[in-house]
Amino acid sequence: MLISFFALGAAAKVDIPAPRLDARSYVLYEQDSGRVLAESNADERVEPASITKVMTVYVAGHALREGIISLDDEVVVSEKAWKMEGSRMFIEVGTRVTVDQLLEGIIVQSGNDASVALAEHISGTEEVFAGLMTEQAQRLGMKNSSFANATGLPDPNTFTTARDLALLAAALVRDFPELYARFARKEYTYNDIRQPNRNRLLYRDDSVDGIKTGHTEAAGYCLLSSAKRDGMRLIAAVMGTDSDTSRTEASQALLNYGFRFFETREIYGAEAVLAEPRLWGGEVETLPVGPAQAVTLTIPRGRYDDLSAKATLAEPLRAPVAKGQRVGSMAIQLEGETLAEIELVALRDTAEGSLFSRLYDELMLMFE
Repeated sequence: MLISFFALGAAAKVDIPAPRLDARSYVLYEQDSGRVLAESNADERVEPASITKVMTVYVAGHALREGIISLDDEVVVSEKAWKMEGSRMFIEVGTRVTVDQLLEGIIVQSGNDASVALAEHISGTEEVFAGLMTEQAQRLGMKNSSFANATGLPDPNTFTTARDLALLAAALVRDFPELYARFARKEYTYNDIRQPNRNRLLYRDDSVDGIKTGHTEAAGYCLLSSAKRDGMRLIAAVMGTDSDTSRTEASQALLNYGFRFFETREIYGAEAVLAEPRLWGGEVETLPVGPAQAVTLTIPRGRYDDLSAKATLAEPLRAPVAKGQRVGSMAIQLEGETLAEIELVALRDTAEGSLFSRLYDELMLMFE
């Protein structure tokens, strides 16, 4: 697990102007550090349209992990699923379709019929499943999101934000990589009907491996995309453009901007010794301290050597100390601006010293 320096609250100040996009809202997010690299109206509520299906897949991932369903389950297609409007997988009422096939139909073909069929298989009804979607959104910190169905068809109780969608995408990549891998597939054939993936970035940029398009008259053309280059993964949510071409071009511009001007570096490894302060009354005189987990940071490209760090430790530090106990913090700065503050913990258990050594240390402390 990596320490996240930047929550999705706001982009840090940088001297690199972000591209101007003709979109209602957007955000560019770095996966490992959690840093926002660019944003505009990122907290404005918008309709997610078919991007809703990313949450449908995420909830299905939990059902698979918990053993509630399996990929080999055969789902009997209901009349409601069969009658769904909009994009379809073309499943037929009364037929049996596996969960594995339904996931392909949702992810690649954006099937509304497949989404309802899978929701009904997991929860009995689509309405109950939508409740699970909203519950997961809250758990992930998607503060401005609600879901009323599994498809993204217009409903006043289905809404989200560009920032929340970036959080969802990051969670999908992190929690269910095997499901996320399916979003890179360019086509899927079911019932002798071959349909291409509507995400045009998959065909023009080899680093792009997801995620999902969306479109309704009210939502406009939307795209949640992700790409990985040189070990850095970026997620772009572009909402409310006026055409398929516009959402594709805007998303490509955001991704190119992020990869061109930023890099993600591991600053410290897990349990790296960053300081060895004096320990009073202990069996040893010093205590190694550092971060409990690996620390990564997304910074302007080429500025790694300009970073500085300043530690603040609890004083005086007295034994006994347990491994993992918080003993201070360290601020990482660039040109005087604090980019991150990490928690420093004890890296070993340290017991009290002998009675004589404790008394001696107490005497020494009187003269400190």
